[in-house]
Amino acid sequence: MATEPDPAEPYTHRGTPAIRVMVEQAPGTGGLALWAHHRDVADGVLEGPVANDGRTLYYAPAFAELPRPEQVGWVAHQVLHVALRHAQRREALAGVLGDVDPELFNHCADALVNTTLGHLDWLALPAGAVTLERVLREVLPDAAAAPERALLEWDVERLYRAVDDRRGGSSDSRGRAGQGGGGEASGRRHAATGRTDGPRAARLRQLAAGTEADLMPAAGEPPEVAVEEARAWSERLVRAHADDGAFSMLRGLLADRPTPRTPWEHILRTRLARGLARLPERSWSRPARSWLANRGRTAGGRRMPWEPGIVTARRVPRLALVVDASGSIDDGLLARFAGELAAITRRSEAQLVVIVGDDRVRRVVHLAPGASPLAELQFQGGGGTDFTPLLEAADRHTPDQAVVLTDLQGPCRFRPPWPLLWVVPPAWADAEPPWGERLVLADTPI
Repeated sequence: MATEPDPAEPYTHRGTPAIRVMVEQAPGTGGLALWAHHRDVADGVLEGPVANDGRTLYYAPAFAELPRPEQVGWVAHQVLHVALRHAQRREALAGVLGDVDPELFNHCADALVNTTLGHLDWLALPAGAVTLERVLREVLPDAAAAPERALLEWDVERLYRAVDDRRGGSSDSRGRAGQGGGGEASGRRHAATGRTDGPRAARLRQLAAGTEADLMPAAGEPPEVAVEEARAWSERLVRAHADDGAFSMLRGLLADRPTPRTPWEHILRTRLARGLARLPERSWSRPARSWLANRGRTAGGRRMPWEPGIVTARRVPRLALVVDASGSIDDGLLARFAGELAAITRRSEAQLVVIVGDDRVRRVVHLAPGASPLAELQFQGGGGTDFTPLLEAADRHTPDQAVVLTDLQGPCRFRPPWPLLWVVPPAWADAEPPWGERLVLADTPI
């Protein structure tokens, strides 16, 4: 990103006057702008006067030439994009669906934000700004509703799924299903994806024709950081909306606020770390510190009975991994799971016993701490799974914790005495385990 030199005043940028108006008119929600980053850029960098990457607002020289009400409208629009984490949510949705059209998603996010700001008379939206009520009326006529009701029902992910009826590629069947409203398909084919707009996608592009894309690619962030950022922005939005009351910029948009979702990696680490922790044990070969401090005698000089000390357990914790060979899991998720498991066993210095099978045990592998062959295993679809012999085989190794990588399709007649975590791919997220806990190996759910 090419930027202009910083001005003499470090906290002054082209959007500063507009932010002052926002804070004066709506101190709570207008003050959300103070949590975002702001930066001036050179001419020719942006398509429009201002854009954002989910974290920073970038101002082009053309922004300074706009009338003050339009400046305020632009900044308020971008600040809500950042506060609602639309750029990051587009990346998360792409991880779930595999293909998200950036332009269509941008139009959906714009529609929500524009409808939210449309009731304010101290700012001006750009000419031709697409609104949620117009999208519902002209693209999804069966879902048409008044702005207040629509903002309570629709979030950006749901709206995008409803309007994205592109056909072709791996999503052809989904694109043809349920087409209704919006006229005939335009036949516009996108070279990047090889897919053609259906009537809803074509109509939305037509409604938003002439508007500049203002959602830039979001900067990557670790899952833990994403969860904390989503939680922080959600709390700020709720507090700001409550502070402003009837003057809030948010109107009824709280249905679209970012929802913090704990990533499965964090859950896996927490649960396994708890099960593999080395607990303290009594040691009769060494005295307690209090016994040593008193030299084994009371204050009156009487000898005290021996008091054993506490030491860290010397026994190496053991983790059993049961792999259902008849299940299926995405290669990318498998690689991430293998990496997480290797890191957990390395940190806990735990031994890993891998048991592979379907209706009987096919393979047993003993691994040193930190070693994981999961990426080398072959997972093929099919049935015929029986967890009973697999868990009985794991029980013979007396594990402290066990993990079953499976699609949960099969009987289980053995209930083990140790903690059990069923890890399932996203396609089987609704499958219920017979006992124990379930963890879905999915990217951020939508």
